[in-house]
Amino acid sequence: MDGFYRLKLTTLLMVWAIFFGDALAQSKNELATNGLAVNEPLTIKKDKPVWMLTYFRQRYPTRIEIDAKGNTVEVPLPDPMLINKLHIALSTDGRHWTPLNDNKPVWDQHVRDPYVRRGPDGLWRILSTGGGRGNDREKVGPSCLYITSKDLIHWQVEGPLPLMKDVRNESGALAGNIWAPEWFYDEKTGEYVLFWSSSFKDAGWKESRLWSCRTRDWKTFTPAKVFFNPPYSAIDGTLLEHKGTYYLFHKEEEFGAKTGERRAIRVATSKNLDGPYSLVEGDLNKGQIVPVITEGPTVIKDPVKPGWLLLYDYCMTNRFGASYSPDLRHWTVVEDVSFPSEARHGCVSQLTAEEAQTLLKTYSAKN
Repeated sequence: MDGFYRLKLTTLLMVWAIFFGDALAQSKNELATNGLAVNEPLTIKKDKPVWMLTYFRQRYPTRIEIDAKGNTVEVPLPDPMLINKLHIALSTDGRHWTPLNDNKPVWDQHVRDPYVRRGPDGLWRILSTGGGRGNDREKVGPSCLYITSKDLIHWQVEGPLPLMKDVRNESGALAGNIWAPEWFYDEKTGEYVLFWSSSFKDAGWKESRLWSCRTRDWKTFTPAKVFFNPPYSAIDGTLLEHKGTYYLFHKEEEFGAKTGERRAIRVATSKNLDGPYSLVEGDLNKGQIVPVITEGPTVIKDPVKPGWLLLYDYCMTNRFGASYSPDLRHWTVVEDVSFPSEARHGCVSQLTAEEAQTLLKTYSAKN
C-alpha cells in the first residue's frame, strides 16, 4: 500500500474512531441521565465496603389521575411489565450500579418493595408487600411477608404477618392494604419497630397513614398504631437516625385537579423514634425534597464524600434517581447516575468486599 492510500485509510480510521467514540459517549451520557445502567465493570477492592441495592422490577400499566369532579381516571402507559421478585445490584459509589444475574431475579419467590437489612444478630430480614396468602384475609385483613437469610443466598420464608388484624375503622371494616413494610431496630429498648402504610379506602393510596408495631422475637407483635399522620395521604416510609434525630422520609401521595401534582418525597424529623414527627419544609414544590413523580425512598451516607444520598424511583417514567445532601434537609439531584432498568422501590445496605465478591460469583453464574 503506497503512502497516499495509507494516509487516507489512517485518516478514515481516525474519523470513525472519533465519530463512534463520541456517539458511544453520548449514548452513555443519555443513559446515565435517564438513570439506566450502562454496564460499567464493577471493581471491588479488598477491605473496601460495597453497597447492595435490592429491588423488584416494574413498568406501571397506567397513571392514575383525579379530575375536577373527583373522578378517578386511569391513563394507559406503554409496554407494562411486572416482576415481583428479588433483584440485587452492587455499587462502590452509590451512583453507578451493576445488576447481578443479568438483571434477572436472584430468587423465584414473590417479593415486592423488598426491605432488606441486616439485624444486630447478623441475620438478614426482609419485609415484602403482599405474598401473605396463608392467612384468612376476611378475618385478619391484609398481610405482608417476612423472610430471613444468613447469607443473601439461602432464603427462608418465615410466613405472612397480619399486622393490622386488631384494627378496625369507625364502621368496623379492616384495612385494605399493608404497603412497603420496613423495620428499624431500637437500640434503646432492644425491639424491632415495624412500620408500613395502610388505608381503609377503596384504594391504598387514598387517605393513607403510616402505622407501626413492635416485636422482640418476630412472633408476637404489639397492636398496630398510627405512626405518622400528616395533613396528606402518606406511603413509603423509611427511617434514618443521625445524632439523636430520627428522619422519616416518605412519599406525599396527593395529586389531581384540586391539589396539583404532589406525588414526591418529603421528610419529617423527631427526637423520639415513636414521634411525633414534624415536617421539614423542603425546597421543591411547597415542601418536597425531590422532583415529582417519585416514590420508594432509601437513604445512606454518601460513599464518596461527606453527606448523604437519597435514592428513589420515578415510578411513572421507569427510571431511578438520586439526590445529595450535606445536612439531610437540603437536597440537589445527582445527574451522573446509572441504575438497573425498571428497578423499583430499592433498599440499600452495606456489605464487606468479601460478601460482595461471594454474591457476584454466585449470581453471575446463574442463567
